[in-house]
Amino acid sequence: MSQINKITPAELQARLQQGDAPLLIDIREPSEYAREHIQGARLVPLNAIDSHDFDAERNRVAVFTCRSGNRTAMHAARLLAKGFKEAYALQGGLDAWKAAGLPVHFNPKAPIDLQRQVQITAGGLALIGAVLAWFVDPRFILLSGFIGAGLAFAGVTGFCGMARVLAVMPWNRRALGV
Repeated sequence: MSQINKITPAELQARLQQGDAPLLIDIREPSEYAREHIQGARLVPLNAIDSHDFDAERNRVAVFTCRSGNRTAMHAARLLAKGFKEAYALQGGLDAWKAAGLPVHFNPKAPIDLQRQVQITAGGLALIGAVLAWFVDPRFILLSGFIGAGLAFAGVTGFCGMARVLAVMPWNRRALGV
């Protein structure tokens, strides 16, 4: 099997209600999971999945989920290699689950996920640079250029310095119990 099967939120909910509970694995980052997740989902971040994480549970049916379903689809081969007898991806991920009106555990005190924090910060700094360049001094456009270069570097290398800085901010450390 090289492609992961899909399961709709309604199908998953029906299985959960029938007592046919699959192992629900949320592959998002801890900061995303802390904010909201499907009740009963186990957090196993994609970047931390170990080859032996599921040794005792390989005879179970697994359902992998992320925010939109894209991360799960992109890494399907890696997830399938964990050796489950049957594996599914939640079609549309957590977004589709919520759109179907199904319950989630939501912690309003947890910070928004790190990716969105980066987008807000980078967008805000780029906008500030453009406004300051227009009204104060044209050299402020360098701030916008610097932010754009940083985002391009992050996209090419997978390393985002801004995300690293935001991850150690007090509001993020407190939410993750660090």
